Amino acid sequence: MPGLPYIFVIMDSLLAEAGQAPQDALHKDARVIARCYQAVQPLVERLGVPPPAPKLAGFGYSHVSTLGAQVVFAEGSEPNVLPPLHAPEDIDLLREPDDYLSAGVVSQRLRVLEDLRAIYPNAVPTIGHLFEGPVTTAALLLGEQFFLLPYDDPERAHRLLSFVTDSAIRYAHILLARLGLPLPEAVGICDDFAGMFQPALFEEFVLPYWDRLYRGMHAGERYLHSELLHVEHLPYLSQVQLKEYDPCSDQYLTPALLREHCPVPFTLGLQSWHIRDNTAEELQQIYRQWATFNPAGIDFTMQFLCEEEKIAALLGTAKELAGVIG
Repeated sequence: MPGLPYIFVIMDSLLAEAGQAPQDALHKDARVIARCYQAVQPLVERLGVPPPAPKLAGFGYSHVSTLGAQVVFAEGSEPNVLPPLHAPEDIDLLREPDDYLSAGVVSQRLRVLEDLRAIYPNAVPTIGHLFEGPVTTAALLLGEQFFLLPYDDPERAHRLLSFVTDSAIRYAHILLARLGLPLPEAVGICDDFAGMFQPALFEEFVLPYWDRLYRGMHAGERYLHSELLHVEHLPYLSQVQLKEYDPCSDQYLTPALLREHCPVPFTLGLQSWHIRDNTAEELQQIYRQWATFNPAGIDFTMQFLCEEEKIAALLGTAKELAGVIG
């Protein structure tokens, strides 16, 4: 009988701490990125996990930046996005860029990637997530006003969702071709703001655009990450033929609720506060308890060097339940 899969990820905050670098430098400086990955090698050897392949810091805003959103890289912190649209009427003026590869932050990130691959030829050929989901992208462009549009101006809401979905597809095709990569068989959509729509609106303003994005990417396997869904949203997930759903830190969905109501395979994830607030033994107990809810897998991350003892214990339990001990 196969064991329970797990995913362990070393976070950018840990890389920055190990390399004694500000976190924003992991987006900008290939030499700093290389130094941080070198600095973390002794840790991964002690933990007995494969060394992570060097890459630019995690980032999901390249596509939205090509549409006019300003990305602010705060010193020592994670990036933030400033909406370029100030009123619903601005949606009518939206246009795709003439050249996606020179718009927004794309060219800068491509240069850093080239510099990094000159140091590490095995560096991951990526500048971050291909795109945010349609609802999240629309909200990043217009801000909180977007969530009123389905009530106040449904036609413009659909216009914006159609625009960002088709734009994301074209951007992804162009960027992957630039990187020399084929379209991926497995396509993941991260759409954390989708749950802001009540179930009554979900079928009209969310599902068609998820399906359109998957189809535009020719996805053979469909994956979804969305953190604000409620139990009432879960029946809709079967309509987009998901292979797996990741609720991550969704505050409305407990493991028990997912086991009872989720119609597709789901994963569970230990969050940063789980690691912070529990002892190693308590984390192992949580992990074993979650395994009884029949998830497709459990993931956890390491954010700070001081977590090594807890993470080592978690890895021992994860490997045991995955059947890879010894």
